[in-house]
Amino acid sequence: MSVQRVLALVLGGGRGTRLYPLTRDRSKPAVPLAGKYRIIDVPLSNCINSGVQRIYVLTQFNSVSLHRHIRRTYTFDPFNGGFVEILAAQQTTDNAGWYQGTADAVRQNLRYIQQPDIRHVLILSGDQLYRMNYADMLATHMSSRADVTIAGIPVHAEAASALGIMRLDGQGRVEGFLEKPQTPKELDMMRTDPDWIERQGIPAQGRSLMASMGIYLFDRDCLVDLLTKTDYQDFGREVFPASIRAKKVQLHPFDGYWEDIGTIRSYYQCNLDLASPAPPFDMAMPEAPIYSRGRFLPPSRIDGATIRHSLLSDGCLVEEGAVIENSVIGVRCRIGRDVVIRNSVVLGNDFFETADDIAANTAKGLPRMGIGAGTVIEAAIVDKNVRIGRGARIVNDHGCETSADSDRFTVRDGIAVVPKDAVVPDGWRP
Repeated sequence: MSVQRVLALVLGGGRGTRLYPLTRDRSKPAVPLAGKYRIIDVPLSNCINSGVQRIYVLTQFNSVSLHRHIRRTYTFDPFNGGFVEILAAQQTTDNAGWYQGTADAVRQNLRYIQQPDIRHVLILSGDQLYRMNYADMLATHMSSRADVTIAGIPVHAEAASALGIMRLDGQGRVEGFLEKPQTPKELDMMRTDPDWIERQGIPAQGRSLMASMGIYLFDRDCLVDLLTKTDYQDFGREVFPASIRAKKVQLHPFDGYWEDIGTIRSYYQCNLDLASPAPPFDMAMPEAPIYSRGRFLPPSRIDGATIRHSLLSDGCLVEEGAVIENSVIGVRCRIGRDVVIRNSVVLGNDFFETADDIAANTAKGLPRMGIGAGTVIEAAIVDKNVRIGRGARIVNDHGCETSADSDRFTVRDGIAVVPKDAVVPDGWRP
């Protein structure tokens, strides 16, 4: 199925408050993932691998690093007409305010959708991890003669209370939608026949509820009609339910790995899953790679360290006696002697310090960029460009679920977080 007339819109997300402090200085899609990638690389790679090469990314908050990453990474040759371009919130003669939601963001950019050669519009989230061929979704859309097609994944009842659940007829048409059902009665009302799930080639395995993945494929004219005739602001809560009432909405079933990276806990767990011996999501699939920016970094150097079940990115130095277990280590990370890092995500550094930088910062009493000798880091996220001195302890020893914000250390969802550019002195304890 040809995707040449499909335009993709990747929604850059709101303020990202649930991922704070990782979103203090960057938007959600720009948050690093698996050591050397950013979250935005996932939907953009899915588009490229599916043949969808006309892509707009809609951004609003803390978008400078995201813009820079996209500009440096996604450059197409001039002959195929492909592009990845930013549509940042801006004041125009028609709109004087910020985007008021996902649907409003698309509404404010309808002139880009209404180009004469666009037939379908693919709406994607910028903060999910999954691998999907959107050409298959287009085939479902065309064969069912739908106005709207939505990707859905079967889930168990325990997971349904945090998701939007769809009710289907016997042909996979969506007849109802319920956001975060809580009671047994609500769950029973939304159940899908497990035999129907099996007929789609998906093992039901006790899953009888079909959850929305927030991935939509619209006929272009249908989308324009829905947005121009209403003032709806959100796709999931307003536009999609209205589509069910007024249009033909078809399900595209999916049964791969899918994770919504919306909180510190989900971000942390997703990274550790990728570092596990049998990761649920394969970053190295040759037929559908995840792309990112080439950095031209030297190989990582490991001098007598012990590393188990971990991801180690380019340009790192791991000194003698260090122990790294069940962790993700980002680019340009310097890890000193006898450092212990367990069950943690260390995002690395944006640059290497020069000898003059080191001398100047030492004169100011600042530790070197990286992790000083003898430091212990457990169940933590260490953001970029931090300076952690010798013998420090980055551990949530008090078992807090949430703590007050600090320039050095905070706790979110029970995970210790060292914010970007933090300075942690020698021997520091939380």
